[in-house]
Amino acid sequence: MSLTFITGGVRSGKSHFAEKAAIRHYQSESLIAKRLIYIASGLALDSEMDKRILRHQADRQAQAIVWHTLEAPYHIELAFNELCDGDIVLWDCVTTWLTNAFYEGFDIGTSCVEKPGCLEKKLQSLKEAVLTLLEQQVTLFVVSNELFDEPPYTSDEVELYRKMLGELHQWFVSVANEAYEINYGIVKKWK
Repeated sequence: MSLTFITGGVRSGKSHFAEKAAIRHYQSESLIAKRLIYIASGLALDSEMDKRILRHQADRQAQAIVWHTLEAPYHIELAFNELCDGDIVLWDCVTTWLTNAFYEGFDIGTSCVEKPGCLEKKLQSLKEAVLTLLEQQVTLFVVSNELFDEPPYTSDEVELYRKMLGELHQWFVSVANEAYEINYGIVKKWK
């Protein structure tokens, strides 16, 4: 398996870059590649997110290639369990998934961030699932957002989110074969 980690600012072109990279890999491996899979972690909880999801879906549908979409807003490991050797997978995105992880359970009274050990358990499950994929013949492209140029927030919850995201980014880069940062449409290869 290979893992490519792609991060950058919001609307920097990272999803477009990741899609093109996944398609190139799929086409170059057409004799072995089974499926081109898009794992989506977004939830349309407001009109802006709804528009972003619709834009991403329209972008994929306009392509001359078929994407199989798996929805994984909470339990990414379940989506990873559906993958087969030869699959080319694009997961978009870590920041959305982590936000969902923070607030899962909010609608029934207590979000994960309020439960001791809940977030740590989710992060551990994610890491174990990725490491399991590393042992398979799956090519994984992981997209995330870069949020670290912002000044510190006064909210402990936001700072916890940024801390966890930063640690998660470092972990992804440590296990990745390649790592890219995209800002203003400019691609910088770090690894």
